[in-house]
Amino acid sequence: MQPAIFSLTWISLAYLGGIVLARYLTKPTELWLNLIIGSATIAFMTIILRALLERKPKNAPPKENNSESTPLSQERQFFFFLPLLLLAFFFGAFHFQKSQPVDDDPFSIIWFTDREYESLVTGVISDSPDYRDTYTNLQLDVKHIDQLGKRQPLYVHGKILVRVDAGDTYHYGDYIRVRGILETPPENEEFSYKDYLALSGIHAYMRNATATFLPEERGGLAVMAAIYNLRERALANIYKLFPDPEASLLAGILLGIETGIPADVQEAFKNTGTTHIIAISGFNITIIAGLFMTLFGNLFGKRKGAILAIFGIAVYTILVGADAAVVRAALMGGLGLLGRQLGRRQDGVASLLFVAVVMAYFNPMVLWDVGFQLSFAATAGLILYAEPLANWFVRFTSRFTSEENAQKIAGPIGEYILFTLAAQFATIPIMAYHFGRISLISFLANPFILPVQPAVMIFGGVALIASLIFLPLGQLFAIFALPFTTYTIRMVEFFDRMPHGVIVLGDTKLALIIFIYALMLTLTFAGSRLKAFAKPLKSTTIFAILLILTIQVWRVTLALPDGRLHLIFLDVGSADAILIQTPNGANILINGGERISDLSAALGERLPPFHRDIDWLIVASPQNEDLAALPRTLERFPPQQVLWSGNREASHAARDLEKYLVHEEIQITDAEKDQVLDLGEGISLRIQAAGTRGAVLLIQWNSFRALLPIGMDFSTLDESQKIGAVSLLLLADSGYAPINPPEWVDTLNPQVIILSVAADDWSGLPNKSTLRAVEGYSLLRTDENGWIHVSTDGVQMWVESER
Repeated sequence: MQPAIFSLTWISLAYLGGIVLARYLTKPTELWLNLIIGSATIAFMTIILRALLERKPKNAPPKENNSESTPLSQERQFFFFLPLLLLAFFFGAFHFQKSQPVDDDPFSIIWFTDREYESLVTGVISDSPDYRDTYTNLQLDVKHIDQLGKRQPLYVHGKILVRVDAGDTYHYGDYIRVRGILETPPENEEFSYKDYLALSGIHAYMRNATATFLPEERGGLAVMAAIYNLRERALANIYKLFPDPEASLLAGILLGIETGIPADVQEAFKNTGTTHIIAISGFNITIIAGLFMTLFGNLFGKRKGAILAIFGIAVYTILVGADAAVVRAALMGGLGLLGRQLGRRQDGVASLLFVAVVMAYFNPMVLWDVGFQLSFAATAGLILYAEPLANWFVRFTSRFTSEENAQKIAGPIGEYILFTLAAQFATIPIMAYHFGRISLISFLANPFILPVQPAVMIFGGVALIASLIFLPLGQLFAIFALPFTTYTIRMVEFFDRMPHGVIVLGDTKLALIIFIYALMLTLTFAGSRLKAFAKPLKSTTIFAILLILTIQVWRVTLALPDGRLHLIFLDVGSADAILIQTPNGANILINGGERISDLSAALGERLPPFHRDIDWLIVASPQNEDLAALPRTLERFPPQQVLWSGNREASHAARDLEKYLVHEEIQITDAEKDQVLDLGEGISLRIQAAGTRGAVLLIQWNSFRALLPIGMDFSTLDESQKIGAVSLLLLADSGYAPINPPEWVDTLNPQVIILSVAADDWSGLPNKSTLRAVEGYSLLRTDENGWIHVSTDGVQMWVESER
């Protein structure tokens, strides 16, 4: 190892070691400062002593190289180098202790936490809002706090995390005033939310806050505001270009916004060890950088390909928001690419440690960030193990074929499979320690999924950029991106269904993890030098294009109307959300449930890829649990017309929905009793009853009749009994007994009964008496069967379910 590389490696390790020591050995800052002064004095003295020892004596005989100094032995060099290591070590400890927040600072927001009264805090939103299904998280850079009994506000500093109700739209730089109780972020044995937020410099938390906009003021950096505005536009365009869940996956991959991905899809990615695809981390960008390098290296050569790959990472970093976590990931990913280009693992490791030092200097707590640890390990794995694995594969394959053929085979295998295995291998101990499990199926899933990720990112990115210029142009490019995105989701779901793919370990001791990494590094540096990667094979462009077009044609063909009437009861918990698709291709949505991600994914899977407008939205119940998901979901699936039944002021969600529809100038028609919608082909949707609580709907087509008493109350219960026998009945209010009497069910005598209810309904629905009332009937429940799909040709009826 070169002396400079040797010095950089050990100094970096000493600095990082000092930070770790100070975390677990709390000492006064003055102590660490005194140790720094002492070690600096010793280091200065050793430098002088070394210069004197290396100086050539005046009476010494001349040497051939005319050197003015006498080199020291390696033992003496290390002796003189030791004080520098101590200096770096103590400086790391001092820096960590100095960066910790002070609890007794009356001008810090921490001073006001854990009080028994509400606080009124004014500040500026300092990061992109984190929208969830039922709430929104805001990072607030505090400006001042209003104190009880005092007229003048107190100007304080610090950052807080604020949780407000969903519904409002916020932007980076907005000035807001929030009211709530300031708390220290919670922590327990399994997870420390306090340490997690401390990574972002947040040391106070306000849950259940109410926010008031202060529109007369703006804050933040103009550059960051422009980036976040571009990001918001890009997110909206993604949902215009692609169906869900493909759109939500691309939002995670291209923009780092994962909140729209349904919980079951996120769990599938976790179980298959492919979360790095959607999580913006060094692991993710390292893989992306390598795949970009392969693609651009084939097209433009190794050197130009590296430059283009680094440029692509930079553009990607800006597009996803360029926050601290993403910048750290980009540095790690770019460094992994640099390590491959250097071709020397010692140089790569030294550079990796130096970048870790730079990151820890700006935020010492980053060393305890799981994302940083995975990024560091993945990048180290790439630097240390990727090429040896490729060389081993060539030697193994040469046993069965010529060395030339083995090199050709190793190209794509090395770039797409061994490349990933190297990163995965290095991250296994960290995954086991933090998550208590190891995904065995990941070693099989990643080779099938990762090769298409460059196409997902490139085609998806080009489509997104084109849409920002001209939306129809983006829709054209989206045709090429959609098959790869759909393939990614389907393969993840396929491997997730395989049994015994995940080993649950439970708690794993830190000492064991340290021992495993020590053993890995010992074996690694005892081996020979790494060799160059085998050049990958070029793909056949024409074949790829034809394959893409074939897949796309089949997807569009399968989405065409089939001449049947479809009623899909979506699994949205204890609420109702029904998608009706008519024989002529019209789409009618009744209510939407409470969770945006569930509704968006369900609609995205069932609506045609490039025609996702809803012809009619029917509000059959104005309750919060039935409408909360609609305002933001309708931005992705805009309705042409709305039929509204019930009080528009009945809930917060109803008010938000009406506000959105008015703003978008979408026509709203009030539902009236006996009103009929003609759905074509002789199919009718009748408003059987209407009131302040909602409507009772009856769908008829020849001999098929479906009763949907979504907004039924006691005053309309008798009216619905006059309908007579029906083919399908939806139980009202998730099986609430008083509104579903046994005589009512017997009078209707349905062939199939549908019950839409959550598995863990907080009010204990469905009532046991309701279940007894429907005994003897064919009952399907969303909590047990998932989504339920009923189709009919007007005479016969077919029923299928998710489970």
